[in-house]
Amino acid sequence: LAGDLLDRSRVSGVNLMLPSDTVVADKFSVDANIRTVGLGGINPGWEGLDIGPVTRQRYAEVVSGAGTVVWNGPMGAFEMEPFASGTQAMAEAMAASDCVSIIGGGDSVSAIKQAGLADKMTHISTGGGASLEFLEGKILPGMAALDDVSV
Repeated sequence: LAGDLLDRSRVSGVNLMLPSDTVVADKFSVDANIRTVGLGGINPGWEGLDIGPVTRQRYAEVVSGAGTVVWNGPMGAFEMEPFASGTQAMAEAMAASDCVSIIGGGDSVSAIKQAGLADKMTHISTGGGASLEFLEGKILPGMAALDDVSV
């Protein structure tokens, strides 16, 4: 599926970017052994917990030139300090950009607030899936109910 999506994005002219490096750890803990690896470098028993510094830079460059950024989901396990750098970098890039920034989802909202940058975003919604469906053009039940209300 991932390969098919990459092929379809190329044909459509969509810049679908995947991480080129990952911060990995041997356990989900602040005292874990941590290192940064490139593609395919996650060894058995280790897990990817954040985007790496090369990916952070690439993503920040894209955000700096974007007209609109929709963010649904943090870059890593931002709740734990060793794995918060990617999410923090993206929040800072969005705050520094002139883009329309749409933040959707509870974890994304928590990350933006943790970064202290909520006031720099255009729109924040705890409804991540609902935000995406709305942008997709779907009629949301709550919105439909408002149309049925007679005053």
